[in-house]
Amino acid sequence: MKRIWLLLLPLAMLMVSCSKDDVQRPPINEGEWLNKERGYVLASSFQCDVFVAETQRGYALMRNWGGFSPVRGAVLYGEFSRFGVQTFYNRSEGYLMNADIREYTFSYFQAMDMMNWYCDQGNSLGKASDSTAAGTN
Repeated sequence: MKRIWLLLLPLAMLMVSCSKDDVQRPPINEGEWLNKERGYVLASSFQCDVFVAETQRGYALMRNWGGFSPVRGAVLYGEFSRFGVQTFYNRSEGYLMNADIREYTFSYFQAMDMMNWYCDQGNSLGKASDSTAAGTN
């Protein structure tokens, strides 16, 4: 009986000390973000961190930068007309995200083709593949 109490007492202490708090994100100034260019995510994949967004200037090929890729149909606000890593407001899911814009003037078929190419390569936009990283070509 003492053994049971010796096991239950630390377990009970652990369970009492744990609490579930909601993660508090910093407030987002929607007025600032809604004045920027809007884009719609047309294609996204869970196996690949590359996605395609439709913008005013064409179709942007983007790479998610540290986080989850947005789902298809998500509405993004930000500056789609500059290359490099940018911050975007994902209004559909309510958070800020970073993405690397690789190209922003593609046609629909060019963007989809490039997304498929990068995802099929297994090296999302410049990452070394396993065989190259291991030194075996």
